[in-house]
Amino acid sequence: MQEETARSAIDTFISAFNASDDSYVTALLSQALTSDVVFWGPLGRSEGIEAVERFVLDIRHHPAGTGTMVRCSAVDMPGEWARYQWVFTTPDGGPRLAGTDVVHLRRSLIDQVIVFAGEIEPSAS
Repeated sequence: MQEETARSAIDTFISAFNASDDSYVTALLSQALTSDVVFWGPLGRSEGIEAVERFVLDIRHHPAGTGTMVRCSAVDMPGEWARYQWVFTTPDGGPRLAGTDVVHLRRSLIDQVIVFAGEIEPSAS
């Protein structure tokens, strides 16, 4: 049950990266994150949905073009924290970014996100 709740919040969070238009990003994040979410990203710590939205929009506006973010592992929830792996691929075999996120949930919403990004590499054809 707890893993299912985490999976739902995580998949909604990931869907913000793949929204058909930037105007939908905030609404999707609001469905997955608490308003006081703490985000630990590649550039340090930030707080609030707006901070996460800036990160998502930066990824969406990748110089190689709009890409696709997918969860590429099951959601593992060994305790209070859930973790999963993801991959972001840009169009036409452009750069690929892969990593692992660790999230903490409060009342079925993500209240902390820690992003562990890996190397950027061209995707395999």
